[in-house]
Amino acid sequence: MDLATLNALKPEEYEGAADGYRATGEMASAAKDTIDNQVCAGVRNQLEGKAATAALQELRNLSENFHYVQVECGLISTALNGFAFDMAVAKRRLETAIEDAHADGCTVGSDGSVSYPAGKKPGEEKMADGGTVTGSAGGSPTSDALERQAMNIHPNPNYGKAMGYANRIADALEEATDADAKWAPKLRALKADDDLVVSKRDWADTQSDLGGVREAGKDYLDSLPEPPKDGSPKDNAAWWKGLSAEEQASHLALNATAVGALDGLPAETRDEANRMVLAQSRAHVELELAKIPPEPTRYSPNPNGTYPAVIQNASWTKWNEKYGERLAQLTKSQDGMKSIQERFDATGTKGLPEAYLLGFSTDGNGRAIVANGNPDTADHQAVYVPGTTSNLGSVGGDINRMANMWRVATDEADGASVSTITWLGYDAPQSIVKDSPFSHYANDGAPAYNRFLDGLDASRTAESDPHRTAIGHSYGTTLIGSAARQGELNADEVILAGSPGVQVSKAEQLDVPKGHVWNQEADGDAVPDIGRFGHGGNDRDGVWLIPSDPVFGANQMTTDTSGHSDYWKENTQSLRNQGLVVAGHGDEVKLEPVPSAYTRGR
Repeated sequence: MDLATLNALKPEEYEGAADGYRATGEMASAAKDTIDNQVCAGVRNQLEGKAATAALQELRNLSENFHYVQVECGLISTALNGFAFDMAVAKRRLETAIEDAHADGCTVGSDGSVSYPAGKKPGEEKMADGGTVTGSAGGSPTSDALERQAMNIHPNPNYGKAMGYANRIADALEEATDADAKWAPKLRALKADDDLVVSKRDWADTQSDLGGVREAGKDYLDSLPEPPKDGSPKDNAAWWKGLSAEEQASHLALNATAVGALDGLPAETRDEANRMVLAQSRAHVELELAKIPPEPTRYSPNPNGTYPAVIQNASWTKWNEKYGERLAQLTKSQDGMKSIQERFDATGTKGLPEAYLLGFSTDGNGRAIVANGNPDTADHQAVYVPGTTSNLGSVGGDINRMANMWRVATDEADGASVSTITWLGYDAPQSIVKDSPFSHYANDGAPAYNRFLDGLDASRTAESDPHRTAIGHSYGTTLIGSAARQGELNADEVILAGSPGVQVSKAEQLDVPKGHVWNQEADGDAVPDIGRFGHGGNDRDGVWLIPSDPVFGANQMTTDTSGHSDYWKENTQSLRNQGLVVAGHGDEVKLEPVPSAYTRGR
């Protein structure tokens, strides 16, 4: 990088190009949403058969192409802004050095050399001639010491000044050269394959591209306002609103995982961020699965009963030690991501609204927070917490439960809008026997649930407050109870189904108005009584109470399903009762008769 090139460079031109790529990404995002939520929804509602199925697959491919364009344009835009930032810093240093040199009577040559006038040191009679010096960038301590010595010895005091300006110019040019060399390969890497197919490897490469841009753009990223450390949902919302469009786009492009997890940010923003993470994660999981060799036959043949027992193959044992646990983890993640995609693809089916992915991770047991309809504008919100054995791999059933809930609640809502949310935002117990008797899963997860509910207020865009229902199933009810016990449950209604106990002994302790706690216990559901002494509320008289106990004070809703898992079964009174509560029509719920006399406990 020479002086003329850096002088002529205009960082704002690169910033303008970044704006253009950002606009292209936004158009691609809008096209993706139109395909998913309007075109595909229309096809599902009006057409069927092989032709319709084939058309939907092609539309999905097109949507994925637009999504890929959106993600890559975001990275290119951020990279260009990062390059412009670095070059602008170098150019400002060059311009400042040149201005200071001129103000001090020096002139700067086209090659970066600095000429200084004649002069003399105090006490000297003879003027020393002027001259020209060339600077060097980033000298060593030894060379710097020698240079200072030369300045002190030189008879012309202007020599030292000129050398200082020349070194500053050299530093600026070296900084620009380094920035150019750093960014050139990163920008060249942001180039898609020359075909019309977005493959798993293309999506995996976006993660590599992200890492490259993030590494090169560290100084640029450090200049952006960071989210508040341990901020409340209100703090997060204020931070996001205070960012410029460029800053928001940069955070989305390079910090999608963090942005998608921040309670208080708009649902559309979190959805955009988490869908990026989902696409990249799915590609990585499927590519890794493809590398795992097929599972060998587990047991050796036992011809004619030669051996007294079945013999396990040594080859299988070796394979299992190397791949078994990882295969199970990857398969679980793959199943969960497939379920989330199936919900995206179901938009429009039986009127189902667009989905919003408000949280996602494959770490540990996985996380998935999926909303039917935009909670930021919905009149009625319901946030459902699943229970024991819930994880990313099994989240499809929980997503379907809230889809059923959305349809029923919407039918009962007198035209008001509804958003139902599956909140798998905690590590649920994975074993009924080994894990579910313990309360720490609920206690550890409850603060995150409270933050999420508070975040729904912070991201609210409608002028009116929503009517919000907290729904729990099985151990999920324990988490809701813990959330109320540890903090303040930000809800208007609480629905409990198959509850083993909620850590409190009275409905009034669940932070909602009197008469707004609702309970269901189906025939054949053994969980409530099994969990009573582990998660029930102690009334301090030695009685452990659960929501099914009349003295607990919950409204006991009529339940026409059986067992522990059918409370959200379609076309049942169990589901309709919950839908009435979510829609704000609790007065129409069918209740079980209250015994005329009863004792505490059962």
